[in-house]
Amino acid sequence: MAINLVKGQKIDLTKGRSSLSSIMVGLGWDPVQTKKSGGFLSGLLGGGGGADVDCDASVLLLDENGKLTAKENLIYFGNKKSKDGSVVHSGDNLTGEGEGDDETINIDLKRISPSVHRLVFVVNIYNAKQKKQDFGMIENAFIRLVDNQSKEELVHYNLTDNYAGKMSLIPGELYRQGAEWKFSAIGEGASEPDIGSIANKYS
Repeated sequence: MAINLVKGQKIDLTKGRSSLSSIMVGLGWDPVQTKKSGGFLSGLLGGGGGADVDCDASVLLLDENGKLTAKENLIYFGNKKSKDGSVVHSGDNLTGEGEGDDETINIDLKRISPSVHRLVFVVNIYNAKQKKQDFGMIENAFIRLVDNQSKEELVHYNLTDNYAGKMSLIPGELYRQGAEWKFSAIGEGASEPDIGSIANKYS
């Protein structure tokens, strides 16, 4: 049974779970639904429905000093596999509509390079600045971790803060502590408009 986390909570993933070797990180979101209205405005707004917001999930593999040491360790729709082969991105989802995970990232914990100590998950809005979009236009954002072998959902974290004005989101991170892997529910918004700008913070 999944453990539902709140912002700031941390959980030990591998302690007591010696068989846990591969996890799926699912990230989801929905465009905020606009109210249906008649007349002229209805035509402009498409008569209700969600905003046309394209979110992208990414993960940064950081060393013990919190630095991104190689561009291959930034995993996103343009670079779907890490240098060591431990992290694989599912690919881009352009709409975010529908239930369940919108984008997924598979992680083989046993294959992660010893030099990698943290995996920071990021969701940002594609072309946010040009489109004048922010996370106030997105709702029902979540991150969840699933054991790939048993298909058991281990952790679920719903992001409930107001992220209006923020163009990027850091839902959580995996981090190494000794021989164990832990997960932290971060839930922070960021003003950086794209994953390149986020990555620069860790360079």
